[in-house]
Amino acid sequence: MSRTIFVKEGAELRHRAAFGKVLLDLLTHRQLLMQLMRRDIASRYRGSLFGTIWAFLNPLLMLSLYTVVFGVFLHARWAGTSNSLQFSVVLFAGLIIFNFFAECLGRAPMFIGGHVNYVKKVVFPLELLSWMTVGTALFHACMSMLVWIVFAALVYGTVQWTLAFLPLIFVPLIFMTVGTSWIVSSLGVYVRDIGQIIGVLTSFIMFLCPIFYATESLPRAFQALLRANPLTFIVQQARAVMLGGQLPDFPMLAIYIVSSFVFAWLSLAWFQRARDGFADVL
Repeated sequence: MSRTIFVKEGAELRHRAAFGKVLLDLLTHRQLLMQLMRRDIASRYRGSLFGTIWAFLNPLLMLSLYTVVFGVFLHARWAGTSNSLQFSVVLFAGLIIFNFFAECLGRAPMFIGGHVNYVKKVVFPLELLSWMTVGTALFHACMSMLVWIVFAALVYGTVQWTLAFLPLIFVPLIFMTVGTSWIVSSLGVYVRDIGQIIGVLTSFIMFLCPIFYATESLPRAFQALLRANPLTFIVQQARAVMLGGQLPDFPMLAIYIVSSFVFAWLSLAWFQRARDGFADVL
């Protein structure tokens, strides 16, 4: 009887405190989160010859591949670029943003199902698993940024000082990503086919982002479609500070930060309510 009351009161408390828990979990369980992240990163490269060095080698190899395919074979050019190396710098800047989002989205559908032992524990904050995925993806994004900085410095001879604003641009992206992960991971428990849908959806989102082409190069009707994609603004702002030496659009960025936080809060509320049936399904 007391256990039932404890679980019921705990569920009510989670629902009431959902807004604060978006960030509260990061502070309260920061040591647990760091352990989960380290374990997750180590498991990705366990048994490989180079270990976590692959986190640096993978973006380096991908950058080399994009340079050869798009620059040498397809002779693709971006406005303001004069050779294939500069095009690769511009292309890879957008891919860093998208790959961060895609990594979290791709892992979300089967994430809860892959941690059934945590579902059975009443006291374990399952919402922390999405933060773990975001932290792992952020680690890979940082490795990609190191590759990009070295490559950009070699190609352009310098790196823009406005690159220091990039962490600020990542703030709304992080909240938007963790919110999406909460929704998709909870749906993945009840609808197993969502994993197949997410693969197609990720490709759809990628081609609706100005990653391989500039927004201005499209007809007006398609430009409006691209701007409806929340990632478009993030990609454009990232390129502005990474390559253009421009300051972020602070008013619009503030709107994105507030909107993404509200979205994360609503997503967490959804996740907390859906969580009550996880143990029965799994």
